[in-house]
Amino acid sequence: MADLGLYSYQEEVVERAVQGENIIIWLPTGGGKTRAAVYVAKRHLETTPRAKVVVLVNKVHLVDQHYTKEFDPHLGHKYKLVPVSGECDEKDFFGNVVRDSDLVICTAQILENALINTERNKHVELSDITLLIIDECHHTHKEAVYNKIMRRYVEKKLRGERPLPQILGLTASPGTGGARTLEKAVEHVLEICANLDSAIVSSKTYAPELKEKVPRPIKKFDIVVSRSEDPFRDHLKWMMQQIHEFMDLPADFRLRQIGTQEYEADVVVLEQRGVTDSNRLLAQCALHLRQYNDALLINDTVRMMDAYCSLEDFYSTKNNTAMDGTDFFLLGIFQENQVELMRLARDSRFENPKMEQLQSTLLRQFGPCANSKGILFCRTRKSTHCLNDWVTNNGALQKAGIKAAILTGAGNGINYMTQNEQEDTIRNFRKGTLNLLISTSVAEEGLDIPECNLVVRYGLVTNEIAQQQASGRARARDSVYSVVAQAGGREVRRELTNEYLEELTGKAINQVQGISLQDFRIKITDLQTQAVICSRLAENLKIEKRSRYSAANIQLVCRNCFKPVASGSDIKLIDNAHYVNVNTEFEKYYKTGGRVVLDRSFEDWEPGRVISCSNGNCNKDWGFEMKYKKVALLPNLAIKNFALETPEGRITVKKWKDVKFTVDEFNFIEYCKEKFPDFLD
Repeated sequence: MADLGLYSYQEEVVERAVQGENIIIWLPTGGGKTRAAVYVAKRHLETTPRAKVVVLVNKVHLVDQHYTKEFDPHLGHKYKLVPVSGECDEKDFFGNVVRDSDLVICTAQILENALINTERNKHVELSDITLLIIDECHHTHKEAVYNKIMRRYVEKKLRGERPLPQILGLTASPGTGGARTLEKAVEHVLEICANLDSAIVSSKTYAPELKEKVPRPIKKFDIVVSRSEDPFRDHLKWMMQQIHEFMDLPADFRLRQIGTQEYEADVVVLEQRGVTDSNRLLAQCALHLRQYNDALLINDTVRMMDAYCSLEDFYSTKNNTAMDGTDFFLLGIFQENQVELMRLARDSRFENPKMEQLQSTLLRQFGPCANSKGILFCRTRKSTHCLNDWVTNNGALQKAGIKAAILTGAGNGINYMTQNEQEDTIRNFRKGTLNLLISTSVAEEGLDIPECNLVVRYGLVTNEIAQQQASGRARARDSVYSVVAQAGGREVRRELTNEYLEELTGKAINQVQGISLQDFRIKITDLQTQAVICSRLAENLKIEKRSRYSAANIQLVCRNCFKPVASGSDIKLIDNAHYVNVNTEFEKYYKTGGRVVLDRSFEDWEPGRVISCSNGNCNKDWGFEMKYKKVALLPNLAIKNFALETPEGRITVKKWKDVKFTVDEFNFIEYCKEKFPDFLD
């Protein structure tokens, strides 16, 4: 194993995989799981007739990262390796790519799509693959795409169908699945093993070497005493109370404590209730209360001015769009208090003490002569932008040589990053052009981020998996893992709970590893049989739910003004992804705005303009136009912006997959015949 430079503990954990067994490798972040997987793939390719290796990842950027950093340098000289993601053309011929390659690295969704697709050049069978490597395999649960793939595997196994690929899972943190007792934690680990049809292995003999190679950081709780006075917060709460009194809360509805995540969940439900009851006053008040609650959470996390600006941004888009007395009241209460809120937000006497503590925490590690690298983890994209602005404009932090940048998930929208922006940021961090990443959870796992000597968790309440992943980023010698939090707050309590759960995970894995091979196989088969039965029942319920109503008996109504605008039968599904309205009469219900710009192009379609409700001053965003095959200009609708009028009353859903009627596939030829009568003549 010397040619790959494996440590003894890596040699230990790959031993059973090299012999052809299905295993999950459990090693901490920085322990070299991917390098171990490269070795298993190499041996498999050398010893297996007609070997075909597929490496699955759960994030697009990991495709190129694993290919460039690990697999290609060690295997590319001898074998044909192909990285495939949604960004490249190979995905459209994935079946051919798999047949023509020795090893393919791809996102799990691409393989899932290929397993479903019936076209030969796109289709793949599990039996085509001889070794399936699953990165971050703790995500193999519930309806995650990893589990959809593995459920097919398990069903084939239970039916006795062969051949099936060997499975190799990789994880740093299986977690306890929410369990708080050893018995339940053991059940969770066994479920992961059953889902992956694998035993879980870790280093035993060479555990001291692993501990030396991947040292634990020094943990610090940087505790802050809460503000003795917070007039900005108090004024926001007073304004919220005015809204409470105005909206006349239903007698059977209770709102929990203002300024908490629980309150946010309550007002989300309240808005849905307002929509379903045709109570626009209730729905609109709930939407505005959510913004005020968000401002309270921001005030508790970053600066008062950040909280004020979040409200100002929201209300700047609401100007001149009042529809009725509810809107006039809600706009008015902000405008009447705007000057006072700004005055309070600028009063430095009452600034958030967490910011001062965060500054001290950063200055402990950074300085003009220090060669430090750090990650500052926070909860939301909005927080990353606020903290980056604070660091950039903070004289003490700039004098200490801190060069910060934001790292958030890729996507579309003002607070998202593009794939290229992500890659550039990580490249600059590796080169040293940047030395502090201000990140959401995207940097917790998977990304090839250099060893850091400081990881700060700021305003976070997460599970033990996220905590372990974040802690694993502090891998440099004498590195520090700091929790900046308020005394007696939820963050500290959860951090301590996670420490217990991390220990519980280790105990559960040890207990599972102690089960005899025969008993382990019996338990795994029982769990797999239960999972398949439950999956089929759930699928039947889903089909039943989707066909509960006829599409013609459903009406879409604008979620803001409640105007009926479309029939369910107008909606068609394109490429299993886009829900469009094909009724040309729909045009009279919406107006168009600015052009949608995406950071990538697509084979069959391109985005057009934003569309919104044209009823009076409603202006509710509905989605955007899309040009399909350069011919059809179709409204692409987001169901969250509508309510559904059903025979049993009005309902709301977050995603199209939750609607209670069947949406037919879009027929391009039929559409063209109807739209262009001379078509095909």
